[in-house]
Amino acid sequence: MAIRELKKDDVDALLLGLGILGTGGGGDPRWGKIVIENDFNKGRKYYIADPEDVDDGAFICSGGIMGSVKALEGMSYGEIVAGWEDDFVLIKAFKEMEDITGKKLDYVIPFEAGGINTPVIMSLAARLGIPVINGDALGRSAPETQMTSFIGHGVSLYPMPLVDSQGNTIVVKRANSSTYADEMGRVVVTRGGGFGGNSHYPMTGKQLKKSCVPGCITDAIRIGKAVIAARKAGNNPVDAFMDATGGMKLYKGKVEEVIGEDKGGFYLTRIKVEGDEEYRGSRLDMVVKNEYMAVWKDGAVKAVFPDLVCALYSDSGEGVMSVDMKPGLYVTIVGIPCHERLREAMATDAGKAAMGGSRYGHPELEYIPIERLNG
Repeated sequence: MAIRELKKDDVDALLLGLGILGTGGGGDPRWGKIVIENDFNKGRKYYIADPEDVDDGAFICSGGIMGSVKALEGMSYGEIVAGWEDDFVLIKAFKEMEDITGKKLDYVIPFEAGGINTPVIMSLAARLGIPVINGDALGRSAPETQMTSFIGHGVSLYPMPLVDSQGNTIVVKRANSSTYADEMGRVVVTRGGGFGGNSHYPMTGKQLKKSCVPGCITDAIRIGKAVIAARKAGNNPVDAFMDATGGMKLYKGKVEEVIGEDKGGFYLTRIKVEGDEEYRGSRLDMVVKNEYMAVWKDGAVKAVFPDLVCALYSDSGEGVMSVDMKPGLYVTIVGIPCHERLREAMATDAGKAAMGGSRYGHPELEYIPIERLNG
């Protein structure tokens, strides 16, 4: 089995890439850096396994930090991470999963590609002494637990243990809908300090190989290195990002209006961007549910979840988190086709119920691949 170790020299590139792939959510990469640096200082090592190298009978589950990105404003990331040395919510959540299933974990896999939700699962793996899977359920971030490739490939979300930041613990054993666990979890974390840790999607290695989106860790490093190299060479970092991902430029302009609220464990926002350069005289509208979910240019739909809508600072090529969208900010919006396994999931009844436009306030939206919307 080919196991690789994350090197210190790759950390900045990893976090830069995750910050863009997070599509506005997934957690602040600055928090992710504190997590990784703390682990390296403690002598912990991050071992990474590719999905194809996992035995069919291995036991794996997913998980991450649950909560609103807005709820974390004002919290000290350093203090949170220091507190995790004695009381790590994810250790509790994943140990609950082992107790419920009667199985010992061989690997863990990130729920999503994001600035904190990928590093925390890497940290969890290091603390448990097992490898982390080089993959996730999305190849991006998403606001709700049921929004995954797993759900369209026969992997159950349940059971879902959840431990909030105050230590309260619940387990959702089963439910009649895929959305129930997330809805219940939001109530718990909203009442319990604004965030928590969960574990979900218990699966075998055979299921993993058929359902996950592979490569999120190595892809993030590759993307980050491309952006960093472009900066050093004096080239356009946004162009470098598009070259590295096969992304397409959807828009460039200045943020004019941001209307947002923290509600029910999510940061819900509508954003208006006025065009610049070749987009002057036009307008882009974005709907955000922690992540960038859909965009319209002059009223025409240009991208719909789960395809990726990445907002980048036009000068640096870094990803813009949704809570950092402010009037006057210049951004470039890039669209990327999502992985085929997410598209396969979206084609199922379960996937449509789990990920459709009704989940972010637009039931009229049907998923159309970004290539067709911009052909």
